[in-house]
Amino acid sequence: MSIYQKMIDEAMGAQRADVSILGEKRGTDFKVGDGKPYVDAVNKMTVGEGQSKAVIDLHVNSVNAHFTTLTSLTDYVRPEDDPFVEHYQTPVILEILYDEDKSFKKSVDRFVEQIGKSEALIGRESARRYAGFYGPTCVVDFALIPGSTSNVVNRILSKTDIPADHKKAILAAKSWGMNTSYGVGDVFAHDVEKGETLAKSVDDEIAELKHIYENPVAAQADLMDSAGQSSFDVRKYMAGYRKKMEPYVKAAIDDGVHYANIVTVPAYCVGDIAHHIAQSTYNMCKDDMVMAIIEAVTGVMENTLRQNVSKFKSVYQVLSVATGSTAAAAEYLLELDGFNGPSVVEFLTRRYHNYVQLYPTRGAAAELHNCDFMDMVYRGWNIMDRARKAKNGSGSPMKPNVSGLPVDLTPIQENDVIQNPQRYVYPACAITVRFAAMMSLADYPCLLTSEPVTATMMTNVIALDKKTAAAPVRACKNCASASCVDFRHEYCQYREAV
Repeated sequence: MSIYQKMIDEAMGAQRADVSILGEKRGTDFKVGDGKPYVDAVNKMTVGEGQSKAVIDLHVNSVNAHFTTLTSLTDYVRPEDDPFVEHYQTPVILEILYDEDKSFKKSVDRFVEQIGKSEALIGRESARRYAGFYGPTCVVDFALIPGSTSNVVNRILSKTDIPADHKKAILAAKSWGMNTSYGVGDVFAHDVEKGETLAKSVDDEIAELKHIYENPVAAQADLMDSAGQSSFDVRKYMAGYRKKMEPYVKAAIDDGVHYANIVTVPAYCVGDIAHHIAQSTYNMCKDDMVMAIIEAVTGVMENTLRQNVSKFKSVYQVLSVATGSTAAAAEYLLELDGFNGPSVVEFLTRRYHNYVQLYPTRGAAAELHNCDFMDMVYRGWNIMDRARKAKNGSGSPMKPNVSGLPVDLTPIQENDVIQNPQRYVYPACAITVRFAAMMSLADYPCLLTSEPVTATMMTNVIALDKKTAAAPVRACKNCASASCVDFRHEYCQYREAV
């Protein structure tokens, strides 16, 4: 089996597990045990030629450790608590690394000292996020975009005198690796709105940023206490998860896996259980149009990947075609109702600036999925725009392509629900219902972008190159808002990544 076929089979196995569960359970009461088919799909992952078993083990065993630990503590996670279930892993992994490698812990201590010396930087960036200076931005972005926590961490690390590989690991731990649920500027915003001075607000912000690196597990537990998390005992979860994962982290260290990969691989893959497969998703997918869109876009991705399996030239191309095909599909869906990517970017950006004024203490990550959605449809618009121009007035079918390979849109064109919007609103005026469903997904596009597919494919990529730090993305994301509305390119750090 080629590595490309392996990546597709494993990634689509994870995606299809999620989609099939949602199709069956939508509108019902969620149980943590509902995630078992996803666990079963992950357990089918194998070690391909040239891949590190230690890396694959980090992924597979993290999912199993998450599932068994969570089911031992609860059978239900309420919607308010489900976003955080993929934030308990990296704090634990970091603390294992602290205990196993004293030199790494010493580097983290120096980084924490540098946080304390970065009052001006942290104050400025916190104020900018609070005020909406950067426009819509994902504070927990996996890249180095303006306003993101990883952007600020990178700036601090650039002035910290520690080994380069340790810098990369610390940076990765607050990008793809989710070291606690904290996003930069949150304490500052709440302090300011409570009437604290700007100086006191910056001091408190610095204290919080230090805390999440000095004591990651305790910091995450404290954050969950402040958020009112009540679905399960997070301290027991992290203790149980650590016991199960310790041997696999040690094996990865012994195998020479870059610490940046050790802190990231175990986190991203667990979110399907009690997050993507969760009460909030069951509720959202009660809408027939939302469910149909998820199913059809999944079909576009799978068809496109499988039809091109013999044409791939690199593992990165497989990932690009996977995410590019769903971007094209999302744009195509918008265009069915006369919308497109740029119009949505402008609409959501204008909305964002109003939202900042309405809700100055908005959650630090409030607009993160709007940003994901905008980036996806803007990329899709570029793909579909090229296809429409090539088609011109020929009357022939559109032929969108990603990385030179064709995208198969027939799952959308043949979907009975999507192609009959008149069944779901006032029949004579059914011209916006598909767009309305897309706006639901703008708050929650995880199965369109798609997170289980990206996580699975990236683990396969990392397993082929275990010594290179894979996260964060060290490239321009072509951010939708920055490309269409907000002039913020100069504040990005992708070229300056440590």
